[in-house]
Amino acid sequence: MAQKEYAGKMIELDDNGYFTNSDEWSKEIAAEMAKENGEELSDKHFEVLEFIRNKIKEGSSLTIRSIGKSGITDIKGFYKLFPGAPLKKATLYAGVSKPSSCV
Repeated sequence: MAQKEYAGKMIELDDNGYFTNSDEWSKEIAAEMAKENGEELSDKHFEVLEFIRNKIKEGSSLTIRSIGKSGITDIKGFYKLFPGAPLKKATLYAGVSKPSSCV
């Protein structure tokens, strides 16, 4: 495990850079994480991140398909918001564990 400072707060991260305690998450931290990757988060990004956080808190499994059916964005839009590896990036920025469906 590692620690990293985001938005003036030390965050515990696992070996893949994901939060070990999702309660430490904030929008400011997510924005800093995205900025490190050359990305800027919009209100739409934060809607998706909140959706992900709520799904995880409910104990629901998370898939790209479930995000596409969220009413926030469709699958194509999800890929545009988080290019490359959308579910990995989105869960990272949402401060939750990496989904088991991601390799």
